[in-house]
Amino acid sequence: MKCLYTFFFASLLGVPAFSSFAQPPQTTEPIFVWPDLAPGETQRTTGTQLPMRAADKPPIIRIEKIRRPPMSVYPATKKANGSAVLILPGGGFGKVVPNLEGSEAAEWLCELGVTCFVLNYRTRLANNPQEPGWKRPLQDAQRAMRWIRANAKRWKLNPDQIGLLAFSAGGQVGAILITDERESYKSIDNIDEQSFRPDFAMLVYPWNMYDKNTDKLMAAIQVNENTPPSFIIHTHDDGSTSLGSVLLYADMKRKKVPAELHVYETGGHGYGTRNRPNSNIGSWSDRATDWLARRLPR
Repeated sequence: MKCLYTFFFASLLGVPAFSSFAQPPQTTEPIFVWPDLAPGETQRTTGTQLPMRAADKPPIIRIEKIRRPPMSVYPATKKANGSAVLILPGGGFGKVVPNLEGSEAAEWLCELGVTCFVLNYRTRLANNPQEPGWKRPLQDAQRAMRWIRANAKRWKLNPDQIGLLAFSAGGQVGAILITDERESYKSIDNIDEQSFRPDFAMLVYPWNMYDKNTDKLMAAIQVNENTPPSFIIHTHDDGSTSLGSVLLYADMKRKKVPAELHVYETGGHGYGTRNRPNSNIGSWSDRATDWLARRLPR
């Protein structure tokens, strides 16, 4: 799959573009899911890009210090079917990776007729280490889901066909988003009248969901009968153990939630939709395409 450079974030951050990279069509102006300050924030900074690493080929963008989360939109490039997917990149909560685990995945989904929304959720505050890393990203994700539904007509979307794709730390947020039905912030306007629950979800190497002290899922993840149909990807050799994904699937099985789990032997962590040497992990999006065929409008 071709590597995409997110020109939206490049222009926002003053980063030079890589003209050799392809990209799906997208919005050119930043979309902010919060009308002004996000909950608990005093700043409106959209983030700072970290220096590129020479070892990353193709390049990987990393953005830190996000206090006002921007979102970019990638309209479907083929036979738009009215469905949409909110994409939550990874980054360990200290940063966000919007191309490897954002725009590159959008390229795949846009070809399936899906409109994609890549969210640069807020990163961890250095002066508040006791706060769970997922707390503010969860607020941003709930608000983003509501924003998409509130603006469904603008993008010619079916508000009952809004899904989720989440990677790594974003996958941890995604697992909480699909299993916890409680609001994570106080309502601020009519957008918050919309549901924040995804209609389907894809979690790709969700990070640190397993609590080794209890041998269970982290307490914030509570699968219930209303958890949406889910597709889960992990690798056996991931340092962020696949036990979290296995336990999540097991709980979905117990609650009779439609789910599909794939654990590849090799591939490690942080591959996005890219291939890895000596691994067939790059084929996971083919498996997800098969799964989506049962859920997307024809």
